[in-house]
Amino acid sequence: MRSGCNEIGKCNGNTDTQDKECAGDSGSGKGCIRVVGLGPGDECLLAPQARQAIAGSDVLVGYTGYVELVPQELLAGREVLSTGMMAEVERCRKAVEAARAGRNVVMVCSGDPGIYAMAGLVMELLEAGGLFDQVDFEVIPGIPAFSAAAALLGAPLMHDFASVSLSDLLTPWEKIVKRLEAAVSADFVVAIYNPRSKKRSGHLSDALEIMGRYRGPETPVGIVNRAYRDGQKVQVVTLGAVDESDVDMQTVLIIGNSSTRTAGGKMLTPRGYANKYDI
Repeated sequence: MRSGCNEIGKCNGNTDTQDKECAGDSGSGKGCIRVVGLGPGDECLLAPQARQAIAGSDVLVGYTGYVELVPQELLAGREVLSTGMMAEVERCRKAVEAARAGRNVVMVCSGDPGIYAMAGLVMELLEAGGLFDQVDFEVIPGIPAFSAAAALLGAPLMHDFASVSLSDLLTPWEKIVKRLEAAVSADFVVAIYNPRSKKRSGHLSDALEIMGRYRGPETPVGIVNRAYRDGQKVQVVTLGAVDESDVDMQTVLIIGNSSTRTAGGKMLTPRGYANKYDI
């Protein structure tokens, strides 16, 4: 099995040739799937490697809302296969089928494709079908949502942190609770994805209650809605003052650890330099 798509992941500065050895261009007839991270949403945060992968593709596959984040000039001249929410398996199957037909396919994801996104599901489908020798596969990283949120909030992730999704569509709620308790009891900063939806409005309340067992009510909490997209909203509040009505599925919460404080209206989790150096 080849390591994938002309080994674009090496990023050796010679990316202008990356698409010449994919999707049959090398004469092998092998298709290729690149699972591409679009980043937070703003075009300026789309990585050059991701942009070039999209520009060199034959087929672009993705959730309709994420396809809309792709710059219009990159959509021109290629087939676009999109599906709505809750059709992840269908989307990934379309990508695999197109690659098996010898085409150069990109599957686009918001943020980073390997964090709560489609890279894993594409790999599972390739594994289940025994297709890794037939289809080249590669993951193109993007700026993840917690990094985008953290940048807008200041420096809340300067020390160890954990990321937990409150969505129980694929993970039992009991396991999510255990992970939350483990993270907060170990004094991690905690980034929370998928915190609240119309069907899961109570999960955030439960998560905040768990946090409150180990964190004081004055613990800083960052609430970032739609980071780097239209409608962006950034707040720094305290754990005891989180307004759950400000939170939806496009929100990332970052809950500080025992050392996190506010500085200049932003969040700061010190790494520990002040304990070792004169700053």
